[in-house]
Amino acid sequence: MTDYYETKSQPITKLMVWQAYKKVKSNKGSAGIDRMDWEELDSDLTSHLYKLWNRLTSGSYFPVPVKRVEISKKDGGVRKLGVPTLLDRIAQQVVRQHLERQLEPLFHESSFGYRPKRSAHQAVKQSERNCFGHDFVVDLDIKGFFDNINHDLMMKALRHYCKDEWVAMYVSRWLKAGIMAEGEILRTSAGTPQGGVVSPLLANLYLHVAFDEWMKRFHPEKPFERYADDVVIHCKTEKQAQFMLRQISQRMRVCHLELHPVKTKIVNLRGWSETKYPRKYDFLGFTIKASMQTIKGRGMLLPGTFVSIKSKTAILGKFRELAIHKWRKPIQEIARRLNPVVRGLLNYYHKLRGESMREVWNQLNHRLLKWVKWEKGLYKMAAVRWLKRQYKSSPGLFAHWKLVQP
Repeated sequence: MTDYYETKSQPITKLMVWQAYKKVKSNKGSAGIDRMDWEELDSDLTSHLYKLWNRLTSGSYFPVPVKRVEISKKDGGVRKLGVPTLLDRIAQQVVRQHLERQLEPLFHESSFGYRPKRSAHQAVKQSERNCFGHDFVVDLDIKGFFDNINHDLMMKALRHYCKDEWVAMYVSRWLKAGIMAEGEILRTSAGTPQGGVVSPLLANLYLHVAFDEWMKRFHPEKPFERYADDVVIHCKTEKQAQFMLRQISQRMRVCHLELHPVKTKIVNLRGWSETKYPRKYDFLGFTIKASMQTIKGRGMLLPGTFVSIKSKTAILGKFRELAIHKWRKPIQEIARRLNPVVRGLLNYYHKLRGESMREVWNQLNHRLLKWVKWEKGLYKMAAVRWLKRQYKSSPGLFAHWKLVQP
């Protein structure tokens, strides 16, 4: 009979490994440098998981380097991800599940990123609320945060909050595992690769010590929101904002981090200042700025949340790359392929204030109209009539049609 609670020198049970496997598989993800995919792993699952558990519990588990993958960023740069192998991902999930139970109750209430039962929408809502009592914002951007986490400080923070030596042992090995890029293994002396299962939790721990607890101790009157390394601090006056920016810059240097000299800025939403500052800031895909609103017949300049121009530009760019007009498929098949993307956008951007997304949905309808012209060989007005007939016969065919009709 299988004993799922059996342990050896390290207190890791077979049940912990099995639960980690199910969690990692639910997130899918691609293969690492060993090229083992889910089909190959599942073909001999019992043997693979047993070997992994055996190595974890005996202390003989050593991770292999992560695979470097580059993805484009909205601002034009590239984000370098480190993709572990599937088995390394499962091992990281074992540690994450154990470590998260210890760290989660300690994290700051204004930390939202990569935490259970917390979301980007909560962070954006809180950020807008705090703007009502604070006219200035310090919008922080930490330069290459995931690449510059100091390993010594990371391990010091980990050992302070978690006394389990096996956790520290494996985290240390992951930090030193290295990166496989262009067939060459690059050893890392700093950073934790984005893409790892345990990396977001370690990043939260690092900034919990470097920023959250520091703010709580020395500047408890200044509200803030942090989503991973995206940080917004609220101030009442220009001098407060300038002072906080100097203090935080100094604190980041002590923690071996650096603020981006261009992207970090002071924002004046609706206050008086001697210096001219930006009047809005972007946070998690949304723009928060002061706008004129009518309250009980009176016009008032109040903070509001809108979908950011960067987000809309990125979405329109994605639609352009899809080249929908070249798809030689029935309209039902096009809807089947597009709707998961559209529903994802609806669920994220329309949860707060989606009326500014009308431009995006109009553009998508234009692309569908272009498909009709190419596919059916119709001129513009005939294509418009054809698309409108599709809407009348099946108004829910495309997920966005409930908001913007073709």
